[in-house]
Amino acid sequence: VLFPYITSNLAQFLSDNWTDAAVQQHIRAIADQANADIKDGIPNAVAIDLDNESPEEAQKKVVETVRWQMNADRKIASLKGLQGYMWRFGYTSGKLRGVMYDDAVEAIKKWSQEAGRRVYIYSSGSVEAQKLIFGFSDHGDLLPYISGHYDTNIGSKVTSDSYLRIARDIGVAPESILFVSDNENEIRAADSAGLRTVVSVRPGNHELSGEAAENYRLSTDFLDLF
Repeated sequence: VLFPYITSNLAQFLSDNWTDAAVQQHIRAIADQANADIKDGIPNAVAIDLDNESPEEAQKKVVETVRWQMNADRKIASLKGLQGYMWRFGYTSGKLRGVMYDDAVEAIKKWSQEAGRRVYIYSSGSVEAQKLIFGFSDHGDLLPYISGHYDTNIGSKVTSDSYLRIARDIGVAPESILFVSDNENEIRAADSAGLRTVVSVRPGNHELSGEAAENYRLSTDFLDLF
């Protein structure tokens, strides 16, 4: 949902908000990166001259640049900055909503109110994106029920050391953490780190391997986890 929102709405967003100071700051960063890519000989890079090109021409080049960078899955600050700004705009304007399963929302609220139990989010999406999704969900603001957020700045989700870092940061033993994911590679990494694990099975998820289905606990309802 989030990435298609960028590609589908970027051109109109730039046209509507081109002179906004905050938007211009992000556009300058995109242009600086694009021009640096030209010097470095990076394929698909497009030179952007914000000082001499018309707004219409510059906007076309920014759209082209953002699209190829997203297709290449580039992890660069200028792209992340613009994406984050657009997502915040989308959520606060009501064009985007974080879609949650009913049982997950009920479970998160229940767990957060139980003594000795805390809820944390670990996602490949940035902490900022997580807070937007949970803060502007189709079940209202869920952030008060979340104790903390982690993204890949703490490490890859398929590396066991990442889960050990999270346990140390939270201040608990790995075995006291229950990690829930629909990705069996993440489950395997968390299991290797000593965490308790559950594979979340939902419609549309990737099919599990026979090994994962046999070796790990499966759940179709968060309310059944405890």
